[in-house]
Amino acid sequence: LSDCLACDSCMTLEEGARVFQQNQKEFFRVLNLNKKCDTSKHKVLAVSLCPQSLPYFAAKFSLSVNEAAKRLCGFLKSLGVHYVFDTTIAADFSILESQREFVQRYQRRNQEEHALPMFASACPG
Repeated sequence: LSDCLACDSCMTLEEGARVFQQNQKEFFRVLNLNKKCDTSKHKVLAVSLCPQSLPYFAAKFSLSVNEAAKRLCGFLKSLGVHYVFDTTIAADFSILESQREFVQRYQRRNQEEHALPMFASACPG
């Protein structure tokens, strides 16, 4: 939430509380708990990487973007992270859904007064 610009109150208080709980301190707390307990009692840790962050790591360590992604994924897994996801697929699904909605609205433009315009955005935070 520290990067959120509060541009349109897109998150409810409950969602905000959940996102707020996903911070560095909590991440390392769960990693340490997982190291101390039986694997059947581990909390599952998932990390999502946005593609915009990978060129930074690649440049910093003189690697290709693909190599940086592989190494960062390997590093996170070595810490005890169970899953590492690339957020690109979520962005792709969002674009496909926006496209589908636009086509539906465009086809209804003569029947419904408020079918168009259609507004869409992505959170800059």
